[in-house]
Amino acid sequence: MEGQILGNRYELIEKIGGGGMALVYKAKCSLLNRFVAVKILRQEFTNDQEFVKRFRIEAQSAASLSYPNIVSIYDVGQEGNIHYIVMEYIEGVTLKDYIAEKGALDWKEAVNIELQICSAIEHAHKKRIVHRDIKPHNILITKDGIVKVTDFGIARAVSSSTITMVGSTIGSVHYFSPEQARGGFTDEKSDLYSLGIALYEMVTGKVPFDGETPVAIALKHLQEMPEEPINIKGDLPKGVNSIIMKAIQKEQSNRYSTATELLNDLRMVLNDPSSVPSTKIDIDNSPTRRIQIVQPDKPIETVVKEPQVKEVPAKETQEEEIDDMKNKKKDRVTWILAIATSLLIIGIFVFIAFKFIGPSIMPPAKSDFVLENYEGKNIDDVKQALEGEGITVVVERKNDKSVEKDIIITQKPKEGTKIKPDPYNPVTFSVSNGPEMVKIPDLSKKTSREAQKILEDYNLIARVEDEFSDVITSGLVVRTEPGIDEEVSPGSSVTIYLSKGPEIIQTVVPNLIGLTRVQAQKALSDNKLTLGKVLPEDSANHVDKIVNQDPPPNTTVTERSAVNITLETVNTNTQIPNQGATPNGNHTPTPLKASEVSVSIPLENADSFGETVRVLIEMTPSDTKKSTVIMDGTVNKQDFPLAVKVPVPENGSTNIKVYVDNKPNSDMNVDYPGGR
Repeated sequence: MEGQILGNRYELIEKIGGGGMALVYKAKCSLLNRFVAVKILRQEFTNDQEFVKRFRIEAQSAASLSYPNIVSIYDVGQEGNIHYIVMEYIEGVTLKDYIAEKGALDWKEAVNIELQICSAIEHAHKKRIVHRDIKPHNILITKDGIVKVTDFGIARAVSSSTITMVGSTIGSVHYFSPEQARGGFTDEKSDLYSLGIALYEMVTGKVPFDGETPVAIALKHLQEMPEEPINIKGDLPKGVNSIIMKAIQKEQSNRYSTATELLNDLRMVLNDPSSVPSTKIDIDNSPTRRIQIVQPDKPIETVVKEPQVKEVPAKETQEEEIDDMKNKKKDRVTWILAIATSLLIIGIFVFIAFKFIGPSIMPPAKSDFVLENYEGKNIDDVKQALEGEGITVVVERKNDKSVEKDIIITQKPKEGTKIKPDPYNPVTFSVSNGPEMVKIPDLSKKTSREAQKILEDYNLIARVEDEFSDVITSGLVVRTEPGIDEEVSPGSSVTIYLSKGPEIIQTVVPNLIGLTRVQAQKALSDNKLTLGKVLPEDSANHVDKIVNQDPPPNTTVTERSAVNITLETVNTNTQIPNQGATPNGNHTPTPLKASEVSVSIPLENADSFGETVRVLIEMTPSDTKKSTVIMDGTVNKQDFPLAVKVPVPENGSTNIKVYVDNKPNSDMNVDYPGGR
């Protein structure tokens, strides 16, 4: 279905997941220009009215939930036989994949994740919605570590009378409750059981019940208690172990009654790992019943036995009965006197113990503690003071842009409340984490539009400025201010610096005429210019002077531009009188008698040049091998071919090289007339 557009705005990009009921696609919303997730009911269920009804119920129930730890629902629609829900797109991993990658999690990390899941479930329960399929596969963890609960696919209002599908049980076999396994009544406590199983898997790295078939696993949920997680992971606090074992009790009445109770215990253990929550089981809701023994080969029968009455033999005579009655009366008086005496003696000893011995060995009972108004104070100072009095402190943090970090916003109970030091009667403080901060993303090498869109998604204001860059292509982001990963509050301004490309700086070409090659290189370097082509090409004499340069002196050019130079050369028509040995013992070749030959110089690729061109002609006779420039100037293109007279040594040849606009254009050899 990739590429299909639903509702004239949601373009399906790729499939990213799926379950037994629906497929999930990543899509692009053309109206709001953002990525979304689209859940589409599987085609095999579109003709099943019961499945379509459940799919709509999912949308209605989930759309009513608005909470940071619950995936948001944006839209619901139908196009032909396609039923779909549009929801928030989360970039992250499932809790199941996270556990598979890291193995057993640190108990603090696991409890933090459980707190976020439980707070989401608490919000849903307050809306009278039971998830009924809590499992790590339905828990997403964003790149920022935020936990999101998704897939309220089998959630149903508690008031609904329908509990299961015909012939099937709702839920996932490794995580569902015993009542779900037997197709019984499910309520909020079923979600709490699944939360306990999920926490068990987080701290141990494995599920408590496993088997070869779903039926085998379901029977273990009904009949067995798993190995306690503290026996698998020895460093697990007892409090966390107690929370898990209470949450996964078989009887619903023995579990946590609400998600709020579970939240309170999780916070208490996270704050004080040594604390152990109450695991008291309510036996009043489990009255003693007569249980029939089930035998595979016999039907169940109700058996009621008549009570047996022991027969007492009658007395032989009335006198014997009277004697027995007298003896019993005497025995009863004796027993009463003995009991009274014993009680009196015990009472005396107890009085002496409490009066004289008790105060020396038993500390006096602590009196009630009266709470002050702690709002506006630092939590560390308040916590230290209260814990010194034996008061348990629970801290709930939240972002608040108007209150500094670590300052108490509210307290519960209020000022003036009398409480006794009791680990199960804590004081809860709402503490500021300061304003919610946003990390600056990496926008380097993105276009201005892309960068501004990303900052807008982060609720930040973009300001654009230009700057030169020798590295980043023009039009792309060089850097931001503040920089990558720096934290700022939402609504802050972020400056995006876009590349203008390398900075172009102008400079003036110096006058190189009369300088040697070495002197020219120094002058060019001082003006941030480079030496270009050197003519003649085979010139190696360091004392030769420059007779021409291109560009000319005092021309304005861009820094690092190249300047071409032409060095002075010896006229080949000049006779060299000394043909003997040079001081170093070498012989200088004597130029032979030369004949002038008229040569026609063509312009190769004439269409690639302008109306005027710069022409340099260099000749090299075969006898002296000394290159000479015979022409260096600007001519009109229409003057080609040029007629040039070239001296050719007797019985030899002369090589002609032509440069047009400083580029090689033609190369030819001219032979001595009349042959060699």
